[in-house]
Amino acid sequence: MRSSLSLAAALLLAGCATTTARQQTSAPALPLAVETYGALRPAQVRNLVIVLHDDLAPGTPVDYSAFAARAAATVPAGAAVVLLRPGYADANGHMSGGVRARGIGDGYSAEQIRLVGESVQALAARYRNARTILVGDGGGAVLAANVAAMRPSLVGSMLLVGCPCALPEWRKHMARRNPGFAEEVDSLDPLQTVGGIAPSARIALVSGGDKARVPARIARLYAEALTLRGIAVEYRVVEGDGADLLSNNEVTQLLARLADSAAKTEPRT
Repeated sequence: MRSSLSLAAALLLAGCATTTARQQTSAPALPLAVETYGALRPAQVRNLVIVLHDDLAPGTPVDYSAFAARAAATVPAGAAVVLLRPGYADANGHMSGGVRARGIGDGYSAEQIRLVGESVQALAARYRNARTILVGDGGGAVLAANVAAMRPSLVGSMLLVGCPCALPEWRKHMARRNPGFAEEVDSLDPLQTVGGIAPSARIALVSGGDKARVPARIARLYAEALTLRGIAVEYRVVEGDGADLLSNNEVTQLLARLADSAAKTEPRT
């Protein structure tokens, strides 16, 4: 099942909202719209998967419905939320406020990270009994990594797919094809914020190989930075790119292992 709620409305209606309802209301500042997948009520959810989508071409709607539905069904007592990044819309006309990034590595400013972080916090408050697993695809993985570094108490686990998390190196690589990537941007590089990641975090990284849009050699730099900090990292190379990676069964298995690992390390009361 799928529903779309603004985060402000979600917090007000946490006790009575159902997954069959679809609402879009205003929230303070720049509202980020969400689409929720799964049949459980918020209080019943034990694993919340929050999906941050990739940079998309102008006019392309966000559609991560297949992955989100599979994620909600895969993790025990799970729900999945697709968070529409600033300025993005889905095929149903729901849209987050703010300016949509141009797709040249400019979508990861401090302000955008703040908005996503506040959205994750609001969702965590709504799903108060759930562990949070951030899933970032491409540019969404850069945002996920920065949010986890700046608000480590919110994020226990992350699955980063095709992450250009060594941002300057990736932008130099992309500038060979698109001169726009050579322009100066105010994005934050996850390699520079990695020191904020909680030592207890559980992280899985998936690369599409050296011919992918984010070559494995670049994605590996972030995995190495995490390892040097003593953070548990599972790094996999799965041939493919973009949506192909999210539809890969190995990625689904990684997500399930993250949920299982989080459950096993949770303090007993």
